[in-house]
Amino acid sequence: MTGPMRRTWGGVAKRVTGAWPPAAGWRATGRKAAATLAVAVALATASAPAAAQGRDSIPGVALGLLYATSSVPALAVKPFTGRFGGAAIASQVEAIIGRDLHNSDRFDVMDSLPADMAGGGQVDYQLWDHLGAVWLVTGQVEGAGDGFELVTELHDVVYEHVKEQGRFPIPDPSQPGFRMAVHRVSDQIVKWVTGDPGVAATRIAFAMATSDSTKQLYLVDSDGENLRRITNDPGLDLSPAWSPSGDSIAYGSIRGTTPSRIYMLDLATGKESMVPPVGHDAMETTPAFSPDGHTLAFTVDNGRTSRIYTYDLQHKCCAKAITDGRYYDLAPTYSPDGKRIAFNTMRFGTTVPQIMVMPADGGEAQLLSPYQYGNGGYYTSPDWSPRGDLIAFHGAIRAGTYHILVADMKDAGHKLRQLTWEGNNEDPSWAPDGRHIAFVGERRWGFGLMVVDVATGRLRTVVAGMRVSTPAWSPSLGGAP
Repeated sequence: MTGPMRRTWGGVAKRVTGAWPPAAGWRATGRKAAATLAVAVALATASAPAAAQGRDSIPGVALGLLYATSSVPALAVKPFTGRFGGAAIASQVEAIIGRDLHNSDRFDVMDSLPADMAGGGQVDYQLWDHLGAVWLVTGQVEGAGDGFELVTELHDVVYEHVKEQGRFPIPDPSQPGFRMAVHRVSDQIVKWVTGDPGVAATRIAFAMATSDSTKQLYLVDSDGENLRRITNDPGLDLSPAWSPSGDSIAYGSIRGTTPSRIYMLDLATGKESMVPPVGHDAMETTPAFSPDGHTLAFTVDNGRTSRIYTYDLQHKCCAKAITDGRYYDLAPTYSPDGKRIAFNTMRFGTTVPQIMVMPADGGEAQLLSPYQYGNGGYYTSPDWSPRGDLIAFHGAIRAGTYHILVADMKDAGHKLRQLTWEGNNEDPSWAPDGRHIAFVGERRWGFGLMVVDVATGRLRTVVAGMRVSTPAWSPSLGGAP
Protein backbone atom coordinates (compact mmCIF):
# COMPACT_ATOMS: atom_id res chain seq x y z
CA MET A 1 0.00 0.00 0.00
CA THR A 2 1.38 3.39 -0.92
CA GLY A 3 0.55 6.97 -0.08
CA PRO A 4 1.97 9.45 2.38
CA MET A 5 1.58 8.94 6.12
CA ARG A 6 0.00 11.92 7.87
CA ARG A 7 2.66 13.50 10.09
CA THR A 8 0.93 15.77 12.54
CA TRP A 9 2.30 15.64 16.04
CA GLY A 10 -0.15 17.62 18.17
CA GLY A 11 1.94 20.78 18.14
CA VAL A 12 5.19 18.96 18.96
CA ALA A 13 6.65 19.30 15.49
CA LYS A 14 6.66 23.07 15.79
CA ARG A 15 9.03 22.84 18.72
CA VAL A 16 11.50 20.21 17.53
CA THR A 17 14.77 21.63 16.30
CA GLY A 18 16.30 20.33 13.10
CA ALA A 19 14.78 19.30 9.80
CA TRP A 20 11.09 18.46 9.49
CA PRO A 21 9.61 16.25 8.15
CA PRO A 22 12.02 13.48 9.17
CA ALA A 23 14.35 11.90 6.66
CA ALA A 24 12.86 9.70 3.95
CA GLY A 25 14.19 6.60 5.72
CA TRP A 26 11.38 6.98 8.26
CA ARG A 27 8.86 6.22 5.51
CA ALA A 28 10.83 3.29 4.15
CA THR A 29 9.47 1.04 6.90
CA GLY A 30 6.11 1.03 5.09
CA ARG A 31 2.65 2.34 5.88
CA LYS A 32 1.63 -0.50 8.16
CA ALA A 33 4.72 -0.16 10.35
CA ALA A 34 4.70 3.61 10.27
CA ALA A 35 1.10 3.77 11.42
CA THR A 36 2.03 2.23 14.76
CA LEU A 37 5.43 3.85 15.14
CA ALA A 38 5.96 5.49 18.53
CA VAL A 39 8.45 8.30 18.58
CA ALA A 40 9.99 9.62 21.78
CA VAL A 41 10.37 13.37 21.70
CA ALA A 42 12.35 15.07 24.46
CA LEU A 43 11.98 18.82 24.56
CA ALA A 44 14.35 20.62 26.89
CA THR A 45 13.84 24.17 28.07
CA ALA A 46 15.94 25.43 25.21
CA SER A 47 13.51 23.98 22.68
CA ALA A 48 10.56 26.01 23.94
CA PRO A 49 9.65 28.98 21.76
CA ALA A 50 12.13 31.80 22.13
CA ALA A 51 9.36 34.26 22.95
CA ALA A 52 8.14 32.00 25.74
CA GLN A 53 11.57 31.78 27.36
CA GLY A 54 11.54 35.50 27.97
CA ARG A 55 8.12 35.48 29.64
CA ASP A 56 7.02 34.49 33.08
CA SER A 57 9.13 31.40 33.53
CA ILE A 58 9.66 30.19 37.10
CA PRO A 59 13.34 29.73 38.08
CA GLY A 60 14.22 26.09 38.61
CA VAL A 61 11.12 24.82 36.83
CA ALA A 62 11.37 23.32 33.34
CA LEU A 63 9.54 25.46 30.80
CA GLY A 64 7.91 23.65 27.92
CA LEU A 65 6.86 20.07 27.28
CA LEU A 66 9.06 17.31 28.61
CA TYR A 67 7.54 13.97 27.73
CA ALA A 68 7.55 10.98 25.47
CA THR A 69 4.73 10.91 22.97
CA SER A 70 3.41 8.90 20.06
CA SER A 71 2.41 9.95 16.60
CA VAL A 72 -1.01 11.56 16.35
CA PRO A 73 -2.88 9.60 13.67
CA ALA A 74 -5.01 11.30 11.04
CA LEU A 75 -8.71 10.56 11.50
CA ALA A 76 -11.47 11.36 9.04
CA VAL A 77 -15.20 11.55 9.79
CA LYS A 78 -17.18 10.66 6.72
CA PRO A 79 -20.39 12.75 6.46
CA PHE A 80 -23.09 10.88 8.34
CA THR A 81 -26.17 9.62 6.56
CA GLY A 82 -29.67 8.97 7.88
CA ARG A 83 -32.87 7.08 7.28
CA PHE A 84 -36.33 6.79 8.82
CA GLY A 85 -36.12 10.49 9.68
CA GLY A 86 -32.51 10.38 10.89
CA ALA A 87 -31.20 12.44 7.98
CA ALA A 88 -32.62 15.58 9.63
CA ILE A 89 -30.10 15.40 12.50
CA ALA A 90 -27.24 13.41 10.91
CA SER A 91 -25.06 16.45 10.23
CA GLN A 92 -25.65 17.79 13.75
CA VAL A 93 -24.55 14.49 15.33
CA GLU A 94 -21.55 14.31 13.01
CA ALA A 95 -20.45 17.86 13.94
CA ILE A 96 -20.56 17.14 17.67
CA ILE A 97 -18.54 13.94 17.29
CA GLY A 98 -15.99 15.60 15.02
CA ARG A 99 -15.48 18.40 17.53
CA ASP A 100 -15.20 15.95 20.42
CA LEU A 101 -12.56 13.89 18.63
CA HIS A 102 -10.60 17.06 17.90
CA ASN A 103 -10.83 18.13 21.55
CA SER A 104 -9.57 14.71 22.68
CA ASP A 105 -6.12 15.69 21.32
CA ARG A 106 -5.67 12.06 20.25
CA PHE A 107 -6.09 12.64 16.52
CA ASP A 108 -5.40 14.99 13.66
CA VAL A 109 -9.04 15.29 12.60
CA MET A 110 -9.28 15.96 8.88
CA ASP A 111 -11.73 18.81 8.48
CA SER A 112 -11.54 19.31 4.73
CA LEU A 113 -12.82 16.43 2.61
CA PRO A 114 -13.84 16.26 -1.05
CA ALA A 115 -17.57 16.65 -1.62
CA ASP A 116 -17.79 13.26 -3.32
CA MET A 117 -16.65 11.49 -0.12
CA ALA A 118 -20.18 11.81 1.32
CA GLY A 119 -22.89 9.22 0.92
CA GLY A 120 -23.22 5.56 1.76
CA GLY A 121 -21.82 2.53 0.02
CA GLN A 122 -18.61 0.59 0.52
CA VAL A 123 -15.56 2.29 1.98
CA ASP A 124 -12.82 2.81 -0.59
CA TYR A 125 -9.84 2.22 1.68
CA GLN A 126 -7.26 3.01 -0.98
CA LEU A 127 -8.86 6.39 -1.60
CA TRP A 128 -8.93 7.25 2.11
CA ASP A 129 -5.36 6.06 2.40
CA HIS A 130 -4.37 8.34 -0.46
CA LEU A 131 -6.00 11.26 1.38
CA GLY A 132 -3.81 10.44 4.40
CA ALA A 133 -6.37 8.96 6.81
CA VAL A 134 -5.30 6.30 9.30
CA TRP A 135 -8.74 5.97 10.91
CA LEU A 136 -12.19 6.58 9.41
CA VAL A 137 -15.45 7.04 11.32
CA THR A 138 -18.72 6.41 9.49
CA GLY A 139 -22.21 6.82 10.88
CA GLN A 140 -25.89 6.48 10.05
CA VAL A 141 -28.66 7.99 12.18
CA GLU A 142 -31.90 6.00 12.19
CA GLY A 143 -35.29 7.01 13.57
CA ALA A 144 -36.35 4.78 16.48
CA GLY A 145 -39.59 5.50 18.34
CA ASP A 146 -39.44 8.91 20.03
CA GLY A 147 -35.70 9.17 19.44
CA PHE A 148 -32.92 7.85 17.22
CA GLU A 149 -30.13 5.33 17.02
CA LEU A 150 -26.66 6.01 15.73
CA VAL A 151 -24.98 3.13 13.94
CA THR A 152 -21.28 3.94 13.76
CA GLU A 153 -18.18 2.11 12.59
CA LEU A 154 -14.47 2.70 13.13
CA HIS A 155 -12.44 1.68 10.09
CA ASP A 156 -8.74 0.89 10.18
CA VAL A 157 -7.72 2.38 6.83
CA VAL A 158 -4.17 1.01 7.03
CA TYR A 159 -5.32 -2.61 7.43
CA GLU A 160 -8.56 -2.14 5.43
CA HIS A 161 -11.15 -3.49 7.83
CA VAL A 162 -13.82 -2.45 10.33
CA LYS A 163 -12.11 -2.42 13.72
CA GLU A 164 -15.20 -1.70 15.86
CA GLN A 165 -18.89 -0.99 15.41
CA GLY A 166 -21.76 -0.12 17.68
CA ARG A 167 -25.37 1.00 17.90
CA PHE A 168 -26.12 3.84 20.33
CA PRO A 169 -29.44 5.39 21.45
CA ILE A 170 -29.72 9.13 20.82
CA PRO A 171 -32.61 11.21 22.21
CA ASP A 172 -34.37 13.80 20.10
CA PRO A 173 -32.35 17.07 19.95
CA SER A 174 -35.16 18.79 21.87
CA GLN A 175 -34.40 16.59 24.90
CA PRO A 176 -31.82 17.66 27.53
CA GLY A 177 -29.85 14.43 27.18
CA PHE A 178 -29.22 14.75 23.44
CA ARG A 179 -25.72 16.23 23.43
CA MET A 180 -24.49 14.09 26.34
CA ALA A 181 -25.64 10.94 24.52
CA VAL A 182 -23.64 11.98 21.44
CA HIS A 183 -20.63 12.80 23.65
CA ARG A 184 -20.74 9.25 24.99
CA VAL A 185 -20.41 7.93 21.45
CA SER A 186 -17.34 10.11 20.94
CA ASP A 187 -15.78 8.74 24.12
CA GLN A 188 -16.40 5.20 22.92
CA ILE A 189 -14.65 5.95 19.63
CA VAL A 190 -11.63 7.27 21.54
CA LYS A 191 -11.62 4.07 23.61
CA TRP A 192 -11.84 1.90 20.49
CA VAL A 193 -8.66 3.48 19.18
CA THR A 194 -6.61 4.11 22.32
CA GLY A 195 -7.99 1.78 24.98
CA ASP A 196 -8.74 4.81 27.17
CA PRO A 197 -12.16 6.50 27.24
CA GLY A 198 -12.45 10.12 26.18
CA VAL A 199 -13.75 12.98 28.31
CA ALA A 200 -16.41 14.47 26.04
CA ALA A 201 -19.20 13.15 28.31
CA THR A 202 -18.12 15.31 31.23
CA ARG A 203 -18.93 18.71 32.67
CA ILE A 204 -16.96 21.40 34.46
CA ALA A 205 -18.38 23.15 37.52
CA PHE A 206 -17.14 26.59 38.54
CA ALA A 207 -18.07 29.66 40.56
CA MET A 208 -18.93 32.99 38.96
CA ALA A 209 -20.17 36.35 40.21
CA THR A 210 -23.72 37.31 39.24
CA SER A 211 -25.43 40.62 38.58
CA ASP A 212 -27.05 40.57 42.05
CA SER A 213 -23.65 40.65 43.80
CA THR A 214 -23.70 36.99 44.76
CA LYS A 215 -21.41 34.24 43.52
CA GLN A 216 -23.11 31.10 42.26
CA LEU A 217 -22.12 27.74 40.79
CA TYR A 218 -22.44 26.95 37.10
CA LEU A 219 -22.00 23.88 34.90
CA VAL A 220 -20.78 23.72 31.32
CA ASP A 221 -20.22 20.73 29.05
CA SER A 222 -16.59 19.94 28.30
CA ASP A 223 -16.97 21.43 24.81
CA GLY A 224 -18.27 24.77 26.15
CA GLU A 225 -21.95 24.15 25.41
CA ASN A 226 -24.96 24.07 27.76
CA LEU A 227 -23.80 26.67 30.27
CA ARG A 228 -26.28 26.72 33.16
CA ARG A 229 -26.55 27.98 36.72
CA ILE A 230 -27.10 25.33 39.41
CA THR A 231 -27.24 27.32 42.69
CA ASN A 232 -29.46 30.25 43.56
CA ASP A 233 -28.94 31.46 47.09
CA PRO A 234 -28.19 34.83 48.72
CA GLY A 235 -24.51 34.25 49.27
CA LEU A 236 -21.10 33.38 47.89
CA ASP A 237 -20.70 29.80 46.64
CA LEU A 238 -17.10 28.65 46.15
CA SER A 239 -14.84 25.68 45.47
CA PRO A 240 -17.15 23.02 44.00
CA ALA A 241 -16.08 19.38 44.27
CA TRP A 242 -17.69 16.46 42.41
CA SER A 243 -18.64 13.24 44.12
CA PRO A 244 -16.96 10.20 42.48
CA SER A 245 -20.36 9.09 41.13
CA GLY A 246 -20.94 12.49 39.51
CA ASP A 247 -24.43 12.85 40.99
CA SER A 248 -23.68 15.52 43.59
CA ILE A 249 -21.41 18.49 44.25
CA ALA A 250 -20.01 19.73 47.55
CA TYR A 251 -19.04 23.38 47.98
CA GLY A 252 -18.45 26.11 50.51
CA SER A 253 -21.03 28.87 50.87
CA ILE A 254 -21.05 32.15 52.82
CA ARG A 255 -24.58 33.35 53.58
CA GLY A 256 -25.27 36.54 55.47
CA THR A 257 -23.28 36.82 58.70
CA THR A 258 -22.91 33.06 59.05
CA PRO A 259 -19.37 31.76 58.46
CA SER A 260 -18.84 29.61 55.39
CA ARG A 261 -20.40 26.16 55.61
CA ILE A 262 -20.08 23.05 53.44
CA TYR A 263 -23.18 22.18 51.42
CA MET A 264 -24.07 19.20 49.24
CA LEU A 265 -26.20 19.60 46.11
CA ASP A 266 -28.01 16.62 44.57
CA LEU A 267 -27.85 17.36 40.83
CA ALA A 268 -30.83 15.17 39.91
CA THR A 269 -33.27 16.67 42.43
CA GLY A 270 -31.70 20.08 43.12
CA LYS A 271 -31.97 19.33 46.85
CA GLU A 272 -29.36 21.02 49.03
CA SER A 273 -28.15 19.88 52.47
CA MET A 274 -25.56 21.26 54.87
CA VAL A 275 -22.75 19.19 56.34
CA PRO A 276 -22.95 19.63 60.15
CA PRO A 277 -20.46 22.37 61.09
CA VAL A 278 -17.43 21.55 63.23
CA GLY A 279 -17.46 24.84 65.15
CA HIS A 280 -19.86 27.72 65.63
CA ASP A 281 -17.54 30.51 64.45
CA ALA A 282 -15.17 28.66 62.11
CA MET A 283 -15.11 29.04 58.32
CA GLU A 284 -15.46 25.72 56.44
CA THR A 285 -14.24 25.68 52.85
CA THR A 286 -12.53 23.72 50.02
CA PRO A 287 -14.25 20.30 50.24
CA ALA A 288 -12.78 17.21 48.54
CA PHE A 289 -14.28 13.71 48.23
CA SER A 290 -12.27 10.60 48.87
CA PRO A 291 -12.12 8.31 45.79
CA ASP A 292 -14.66 5.88 47.29
CA GLY A 293 -17.05 8.74 48.10
CA HIS A 294 -17.26 7.74 51.78
CA THR A 295 -15.28 10.64 53.23
CA LEU A 296 -15.28 14.40 52.75
CA ALA A 297 -12.13 16.39 53.59
CA PHE A 298 -12.33 20.15 54.03
CA THR A 299 -10.72 23.18 55.67
CA VAL A 300 -11.82 24.55 59.07
CA ASP A 301 -10.46 28.06 59.70
CA ASN A 302 -10.96 29.67 63.13
CA GLY A 303 -9.28 32.94 62.17
CA ARG A 304 -5.99 32.13 63.88
CA THR A 305 -5.07 28.80 62.34
CA SER A 306 -6.78 26.32 60.07
CA ARG A 307 -6.86 22.54 60.03
CA ILE A 308 -7.97 19.92 57.57
CA TYR A 309 -10.87 17.82 58.82
CA THR A 310 -12.57 14.72 57.49
CA TYR A 311 -16.25 13.82 57.77
CA ASP A 312 -17.77 10.33 57.43
CA LEU A 313 -20.44 10.66 54.74
CA GLN A 314 -21.60 7.07 55.12
CA HIS A 315 -22.49 7.41 58.79
CA LYS A 316 -23.08 11.19 58.70
CA CYS A 317 -20.86 11.80 61.70
CA CYS A 318 -17.43 11.82 63.16
CA ALA A 319 -15.66 15.00 62.05
CA LYS A 320 -11.94 14.56 62.77
CA ALA A 321 -8.94 16.89 62.45
CA ILE A 322 -6.08 15.31 60.49
CA THR A 323 -3.59 18.22 60.61
CA ASP A 324 -2.10 19.95 63.64
CA GLY A 325 -3.78 23.11 64.94
CA ARG A 326 -0.45 24.93 65.16
CA TYR A 327 -0.38 25.38 61.39
CA TYR A 328 -2.45 26.99 58.66
CA ASP A 329 -3.40 24.10 56.36
CA LEU A 330 -6.13 24.08 53.72
CA ALA A 331 -7.37 22.89 50.28
CA PRO A 332 -7.00 19.06 50.50
CA THR A 333 -6.97 16.74 47.47
CA TYR A 334 -6.91 12.94 47.61
CA SER A 335 -4.63 10.58 45.72
CA PRO A 336 -6.66 8.20 43.50
CA ASP A 337 -5.96 5.26 45.81
CA GLY A 338 -7.25 7.28 48.78
CA LYS A 339 -4.09 6.73 50.81
CA ARG A 340 -2.60 10.23 50.69
CA ILE A 341 -3.70 13.85 50.68
CA ALA A 342 -1.94 16.84 49.15
CA PHE A 343 -2.76 20.22 50.65
CA ASN A 344 -1.80 23.87 50.93
CA THR A 345 0.10 25.09 53.95
CA MET A 346 1.44 28.31 55.46
CA ARG A 347 3.99 26.46 57.61
CA PHE A 348 6.82 28.32 55.88
CA GLY A 349 5.32 31.80 56.26
CA THR A 350 2.05 33.51 55.43
CA THR A 351 3.45 35.07 52.25
CA VAL A 352 4.89 31.83 50.82
CA PRO A 353 2.13 29.19 50.64
CA GLN A 354 3.45 25.76 49.71
CA ILE A 355 2.17 22.27 48.83
CA MET A 356 2.70 19.25 51.09
CA VAL A 357 1.68 15.57 51.00
CA MET A 358 0.72 13.39 53.97
CA PRO A 359 -1.14 10.14 54.76
CA ALA A 360 -4.91 10.46 54.31
CA ASP A 361 -5.61 9.89 58.01
CA GLY A 362 -2.96 12.38 59.13
CA GLY A 363 0.70 12.08 60.01
CA GLU A 364 4.05 13.38 58.87
CA ALA A 365 3.85 15.67 55.84
CA GLN A 366 6.46 16.00 53.10
CA LEU A 367 7.12 19.16 51.09
CA LEU A 368 6.19 18.92 47.41
CA SER A 369 6.56 22.46 46.01
CA PRO A 370 10.02 23.98 45.35
CA TYR A 371 10.53 25.94 48.56
CA GLN A 372 13.95 27.49 49.22
CA TYR A 373 14.42 29.58 52.35
CA GLY A 374 14.72 33.25 51.51
CA ASN A 375 13.81 32.81 47.82
CA GLY A 376 10.06 33.28 48.11
CA GLY A 377 7.74 31.13 46.07
CA TYR A 378 3.95 30.99 45.96
CA TYR A 379 2.31 27.63 45.23
CA THR A 380 -1.34 26.83 45.83
CA SER A 381 -4.54 25.02 44.69
CA PRO A 382 -3.26 21.42 44.38
CA ASP A 383 -5.22 18.77 42.46
CA TRP A 384 -4.11 15.13 42.23
CA SER A 385 -4.30 13.45 38.83
CA PRO A 386 -6.76 10.54 38.52
CA ARG A 387 -3.83 8.47 37.27
CA GLY A 388 -1.89 9.21 40.45
CA ASP A 389 1.30 10.20 38.63
CA LEU A 390 1.04 14.00 38.76
CA ILE A 391 -0.16 16.78 41.05
CA ALA A 392 -1.19 20.04 39.39
CA PHE A 393 -1.13 23.42 41.12
CA HIS A 394 -0.50 27.04 40.26
CA GLY A 395 2.44 29.06 41.41
CA ALA A 396 4.90 31.88 40.97
CA ILE A 397 8.26 32.89 42.33
CA ARG A 398 6.42 35.92 43.74
CA ALA A 399 2.76 36.85 44.04
CA GLY A 400 1.33 38.52 40.95
CA THR A 401 1.76 36.26 37.93
CA TYR A 402 0.75 32.62 38.20
CA HIS A 403 1.20 29.57 35.99
CA ILE A 404 0.01 25.97 35.94
CA LEU A 405 2.63 23.49 37.15
CA VAL A 406 2.66 19.72 37.48
CA ALA A 407 4.81 17.74 39.89
CA ASP A 408 5.84 14.21 38.90
CA MET A 409 5.06 11.90 41.83
CA LYS A 410 7.32 9.18 40.42
CA ASP A 411 10.17 11.51 41.34
CA ALA A 412 8.65 12.38 44.75
CA GLY A 413 7.45 15.63 43.21
CA HIS A 414 10.96 16.97 42.72
CA LYS A 415 10.55 17.24 38.95
CA LEU A 416 8.24 20.07 37.91
CA ARG A 417 6.92 21.22 34.54
CA GLN A 418 5.41 24.57 33.71
CA LEU A 419 2.49 24.21 31.31
CA THR A 420 1.53 27.87 30.78
CA TRP A 421 3.58 31.01 30.27
CA GLU A 422 1.15 33.62 29.01
CA GLY A 423 -1.04 35.81 31.23
CA ASN A 424 -2.26 34.54 34.59
CA ASN A 425 -3.34 30.93 35.13
CA GLU A 426 -4.87 29.56 38.33
CA ASP A 427 -6.96 26.84 39.99
CA PRO A 428 -6.16 23.69 37.97
CA SER A 429 -8.56 20.73 37.91
CA TRP A 430 -7.87 17.38 36.24
CA ALA A 431 -10.18 15.72 33.74
CA PRO A 432 -10.94 12.05 34.50
CA ASP A 433 -8.51 10.96 31.75
CA GLY A 434 -5.54 12.33 33.74
CA ARG A 435 -4.43 14.10 30.59
CA HIS A 436 -6.36 17.39 30.42
CA ILE A 437 -6.48 20.19 32.99
CA ALA A 438 -9.12 22.92 33.29
CA PHE A 439 -8.00 26.22 34.79
CA VAL A 440 -8.85 29.91 35.07
CA GLY A 441 -6.92 31.90 32.47
CA GLU A 442 -6.48 35.65 32.23
CA ARG A 443 -5.53 37.03 28.84
CA ARG A 444 -5.64 40.43 27.17
CA TRP A 445 -9.26 39.80 26.22
CA GLY A 446 -10.26 39.05 29.82
CA PHE A 447 -10.89 35.99 31.97
CA GLY A 448 -12.09 32.59 30.90
CA LEU A 449 -12.21 28.87 31.55
CA MET A 450 -9.42 27.15 29.63
CA VAL A 451 -8.10 23.62 29.09
CA VAL A 452 -4.54 22.44 28.49
CA ASP A 453 -3.57 19.00 27.19
CA VAL A 454 -0.61 17.88 29.29
CA ALA A 455 0.62 15.53 26.54
CA THR A 456 0.77 18.04 23.68
CA GLY A 457 0.52 21.44 25.35
CA ARG A 458 -2.49 22.40 23.24
CA LEU A 459 -4.68 25.09 24.80
CA ARG A 460 -8.35 25.76 24.14
CA THR A 461 -10.89 28.12 25.66
CA VAL A 462 -14.11 26.60 27.00
CA VAL A 463 -15.81 29.75 28.36
CA ALA A 464 -14.52 33.18 27.29
CA GLY A 465 -15.04 36.65 28.72
CA MET A 466 -16.39 35.58 32.13
CA ARG A 467 -14.78 35.96 35.56
CA VAL A 468 -14.86 32.28 36.51
CA SER A 469 -13.12 30.77 39.53
CA THR A 470 -12.33 27.42 41.19
CA PRO A 471 -13.27 25.04 38.35
CA ALA A 472 -13.83 21.35 39.06
CA TRP A 473 -13.94 18.74 36.27
CA SER A 474 -16.52 16.01 36.71
CA PRO A 475 -15.94 12.28 36.47
CA SER A 476 -17.26 10.58 33.34
CA LEU A 477 -21.03 11.08 33.24
CA GLY A 478 -21.94 7.83 31.54
CA GLY A 479 -25.62 7.93 32.46
CA ALA A 480 -26.24 11.63 33.08
CA PRO A 481 -28.68 13.54 30.86
